Amino acid sequence: MKLKGPLIEGTFIDRPNRFLTNVRIGESIVASHLPDPGRLNELLYPGATVYLREADDTTHRSTNFSTVLVKAGKIIVSLDTTLPNRLVKGLLINQELSFLKDFTFKKQEVSVGKHRIDFLLQKKNARLFYLEVKSVTYVNNKIARFPDAVTVRGRKHIEVLAKLAAQKNTEAGVLFICQRPDAIEFRPMWDRDPAFGRALIMASNNGVKAWCITTRISFEDISVFNEIPVNLKSKP
Repeated sequence: MKLKGPLIEGTFIDRPNRFLTNVRIGESIVASHLPDPGRLNELLYPGATVYLREADDTTHRSTNFSTVLVKAGKIIVSLDTTLPNRLVKGLLINQELSFLKDFTFKKQEVSVGKHRIDFLLQKKNARLFYLEVKSVTYVNNKIARFPDAVTVRGRKHIEVLAKLAAQKNTEAGVLFICQRPDAIEFRPMWDRDPAFGRALIMASNNGVKAWCITTRISFEDISVFNEIPVNLKSKP
């Protein structure tokens, strides 16, 4: 999937709050929106090379830029949390995910009670499949982990999936999109949000499927790299 450009290279200075970064571009310092509210301490540190996209419409924005990519060693990591859903939508419509090839895309942003699940799919036999997508940026020792900060909303999504999977003629799953290529396994981030890890195990035991896909990021596009195993057994 093509990424919107052009991108502007800058140097990360600091992060006044979860959704704002200060970035040096040449001799100027600009405020830039950060789409990812996670901790990101391992990626965003003073001196890190980041890439900004200029906003199309600044009418309802307090900044003119968004910080969308960061350099981590020799690789590029996406910080755009909207990117995984856009990528997955195309993959679902074209039936390019092998583990969901028997389902067709029906709808995006599906209301389930007070919550919204990212995608609704359907099998030819009318069986429904609810799919939630989560963005992963943290990788350490080739292990991708989620979440890197406590996410009550994310945990509730998993609990909703568990309830859906318990219904007749309904299935559910969660797809973790690792916005970088350097992971070989996925695990919950037990030390930062054990409640999410426990919810994911409970959901898995009740029939919720869990997958993780790594991606290759460039300045021009994002593409699927590998499907990696999801390990819900190992704890620190």
